[in-house]
Formats: sequence, C-alpha cells, structure tokens
Amino acid sequence: VDDINKTKEFNMGAFLSRSVSFLPLSLVNFSLKLCGTNYPVSIAFIVVNEFCERFSYYGMKAVLTLYFIHYLHWDKNLSTAVYHAFSSLCYFTPVLGALIADSWLGKFKTVIYLSIVYVIGHVVKSVGAIPDVGDSTVHVVLSMLGLVLIAFGTGGIKPCVAAFGGDQFDEEHTEERRKFFSIFYMSINAGSVLSTIVTPILRGDVKCFGGDCYALAFGVPAALMVIALVVFIAGSGLYKKSPPEGNVLVCVCKCIGFAIRNRWKNSKKSPKRSHWLEWAEEKYPKRLIQEIQMVFRVLVLYIPLPMFWALFDQQVKGYIQLISFVFSNHSNYGRSISLKGPVHPQMKILSIQFSLFIFSPLRKMAAGMILAALAFCAATVVEINVIVLLFCLRIFNFCRFINTHTENINITVGTDEFYAAANYGISQNISVPRGEYNGVVCETNSDQYHIDLGLLDFGAFYTVILSKESNGLTLKKMEDIQANDVHIAWQVPQYVFITAGEVMFSITGLEFSYSQAPASMKSVLQAGWLMTVAFGNVIVLIVAEGAGMEQWTEFLLFAGLLVAVSIIFSIMAYFYTYVDPDQLDKIFREDTDDEKVGSSDSKKNEAVSLNDMPKQTKM
Repeated sequence: VDDINKTKEFNMGAFLSRSVSFLPLSLVNFSLKLCGTNYPVSIAFIVVNEFCERFSYYGMKAVLTLYFIHYLHWDKNLSTAVYHAFSSLCYFTPVLGALIADSWLGKFKTVIYLSIVYVIGHVVKSVGAIPDVGDSTVHVVLSMLGLVLIAFGTGGIKPCVAAFGGDQFDEEHTEERRKFFSIFYMSINAGSVLSTIVTPILRGDVKCFGGDCYALAFGVPAALMVIALVVFIAGSGLYKKSPPEGNVLVCVCKCIGFAIRNRWKNSKKSPKRSHWLEWAEEKYPKRLIQEIQMVFRVLVLYIPLPMFWALFDQQVKGYIQLISFVFSNHSNYGRSISLKGPVHPQMKILSIQFSLFIFSPLRKMAAGMILAALAFCAATVVEINVIVLLFCLRIFNFCRFINTHTENINITVGTDEFYAAANYGISQNISVPRGEYNGVVCETNSDQYHIDLGLLDFGAFYTVILSKESNGLTLKKMEDIQANDVHIAWQVPQYVFITAGEVMFSITGLEFSYSQAPASMKSVLQAGWLMTVAFGNVIVLIVAEGAGMEQWTEFLLFAGLLVAVSIIFSIMAYFYTYVDPDQLDKIFREDTDDEKVGSSDSKKNEAVSLNDMPKQTKM
C-alpha cells in the first residue's frame, strides 16, 4: 500500500492476474461482477431465463381456454374445469421440484432436467393443435399429455430458479440480493406482458390449416422455452452450484410424525408438555422443534388464503368468456381478447411501489383480499349489464318504414317482408336479425329500387323514411332506441382492483413468509405458500363447477366468501406476534457457549418463548 501511495499508479489488471493465477477457474468465475457493481454476471442469465420461461407459460395460457372451446369443441364448464385443474397441478408440483433439488440433483441440474420436460410438453401441445395430426381423440390425448408435462416442468423449476439466483450473491451483499428479487419479479411481468399481446394475435390474425392458428400460438411459447433452456445452460460456468444437502421438508415431516407417534404412545404415562411437538425431543434437536413451531404459526395464517387465489385465477375463465360472448359478432374479436393482456401486468408494475409504504404486511394482505372482492363486485355489475343486453336482443330489435312516395312499396330485408302504403304509410314493426343490409330490394307497381340500410345493430329501434327523388329512391335512417352494447372499457375497474389486490397480497405474502421463517425453513414456507394457490384452484373446481349457478351469482358468491375470509384472516392477524428468526441463532449460540464453560445456567435458554420476541418484522 505504501508503494502504491508513493507511485500513485496501480495496474489493477496486472494485480488481479497475479493474485488469482493460483485459484481454480470456478472460483475466479464467481468473482465476475456486472460493470463494477456487486451483482454477479451469472444473474443476467437467470433473469433472461425467467423472462423467456414466463413468456412461454403465460403465452400458452392466454389462449388455452379459447383452444378448449373453439378447437376441441368442449363446453365452457369442461374447459374451465380442465383449466383450473391444470393451474392447480402447476402449484402442487413445486413440492416435487423442491424434493428433487434438495435431496438428489441440486438446483442447477433440477432446472435443466425439468426444463427439458417442459420443452417436450410444449412440443407435444403444439403438435396436438395441428388439425392434420390424427382425429379429435388424438388431439385431446396430445393436449392433455402436453399440459401434464408442462405442469411438472413449470412447477418443478418454480421453487429452484429464484432461490438459485439468490445463491449467486455473497452473504454481505444483502441489498443487492434484495434488488435482484425485484428485477426477477419485473422479468416475470415483462414476459407476461409481451406473451399475452403476441400469442392472441398469432391465434386470431394468422390463419393456418383453414382456421385460427393455435399450432403457431403454442409453438412460439415452445420456442421461447427452448431459448430459456439454452440461456440457462450458457451461464453454467459462472454459477455458484451448491450440492444437495438433504431435504428439510422431509426432515420436518419425520419430526412431526415422530412427535405424533410418541405422544400417542406415552400420553397417559408421561407428564404433559407445553407443545405437542416437544414429544419429538427424544430424537430431534430442540432447535429444529422450535423452528417447526415458528413455521406452524405462519402456516395457520395460510389456511384462509386459498380463497384469494380462487378469485384471482378466475380472470381467464370469467373475463375471456365475457368478452368472447359480448364481442363474438365483431370482426376484431381476436384482437379484443389480447387487450386484457397488457393491462393487468402493466398496472401491477405501476402499483408495486405504492404498496411498499402503507400498512404492516398482514394488514396489506387483508386489504388486498378486500380489493379482490371489489373486483368481483365490479365483474357482477358488468355481467348483469350483459344479461340486460341479452334480454333486449330477444325483444327490442325492430325496424319500420315510412313511405312518402306516391306508390305503395314492398321492402324485403333479409327474409322479412315489409309493406308501406303510399303517401306516408307506415309499415309494421318487425324484428330483424343483427347484420349489414346492403342492396335491400324495394318494389313499387312501376319500378324496383335497391337501398343500403347499413348495420342494424343489437337492441335498436330503427325508423326508415323512404322518399322519391329524381335519381331514385332515397332514405333517411333514424335510430329511435340506441343499440345495446357493453364496451370493453368496463373491464378496466375490475383489473384496477384485482391488480392492486394481487400486488398487496402476493408480494407482501412472499415477503412475510421469508421474514418469518428460520433460514433452514424458508423452502418449507415457500412450498406452503405455493400450495395455497393450488388449493385456490381446487376451490373453484368444487364451488363454481359443482354449483351450476348463473355467472353473476357465482361472482357475487365468491366476492362474499372472500370478504368473510378476509374478516377471519384479520382477526387471526391481530393476534399474530411478529418474530425475528435470527434470535434463534443468538439463543442457541449462547446455550452452546454455556455448555462449553460448564455454566450452571446452561439450560436457562433451552426453550424459546415466541411471545417474548420483539413485535417487528426484519425485512
């Protein structure tokens, strides 16, 4: 250092080349940073991989319900049931992925192998969407096989990729690690935004095999998943790869099982213990038992949470079917479906920062549940308007003619015949189907004319005044009752509420789970959090598909259930005491020190009283 200060010159490149020349190449790679920051180069590969994978997943799901209805010709109930069963499977399989990663392959190999399964599922799904490949039975079999493989692929890598990215940072770079997870979450939404714009356009605007090109709409996500796999493998030499150290989830289950068995055997002979998990003390360390108790307190709070996901995951079912019904007679229907894609993720990105600075974590989650209930109340209002529209379509779509000509006129509109007497005679009011009416034939005793009525729209009442001019028969069309229509902008309030609700509920829930879990139990709580999503889809299958209710009553039912659940959750949250998991390290470290010096107080801190921990969350 003195030499450097004297010369005021220092060749950093030469210094590094001499300093690390004796290190293994893998350790040198670990030190590579992005542009002089503390961010490892390896996270760039992980973020790109996540962007492509999310594009693949959400792009495929964006047209999945329409594929079931219009290509496989399933009814809406079956299509919705299969959609939610697939979504549920995608969130049950992360437990399997965590078991494989922690007990057998490690995170890196698990991501690679299950990504290959993921790609195969996409390919099979795309082949099943080609009309020339077999009959309808073959299409159904290939589609279901592809969805199962996709569910195992996406679910299996879900608990591994984010954790693997966090592993790339040194322990002292906690701030950089926190920002990485924000970037990681943004890449998820960026992939979702782009995919839900692109794939509906590919389905509706590109024609192949004589119809909508579902094969291309599924093939592009398959290509993106191949890119995701290639990018992830390309960064192999830069990753920190931790070997599997045994699955803590298995250890937790064994400890719980042993405690139950031991209590059952000795419940009458032995004195009572303060907590039923303490019956495992004969075999398992006290720290593990204390950590499981902390996890159980959080898992109890998870019990009401599936109801939120039951509402949230009905967006595709309720909203896409609403659009497809109301706008099915418009030529730009395919585009209207794609409008929902960018709205939700972009509003999510804009509202993230707002949610970070209000309320405590559990209060934010309760507020998110209320906002989701409001979204379904808004959906109920739209659905009722659609029902009114349907009523109008059946009764009030009329047209009549007023004849100012000196001759009687017979008018043929489609298959309907009108007669208007001369000199301001008025025809009968007759209902005609919605459509464009050009070249309508008008016959008099002496001549025949053709007029263009244009669009006769839903629910309108038209009066057409016919007049004789020198150049033929002219008309003036008046719309006495305006046409019925439900504008797509009515969806905006629903997405405002559901987006704000998701940001406050989902991101806060992940943050809360991480902050309240001991270091060795974070994967257990993450698995529990993902399971709430799976059970939410199961609730939809049981309630919505089994009840057979009207759509608006179903929306209102779910909104009411979520309000009730949010009240229960708020009461549970009121009695919850925030803990600092790091306090366990301090307590058990003190116990270890006391044992080493033979202190007489060595047992005073053997049990941790969670109620004595400070009421604050270490974020």
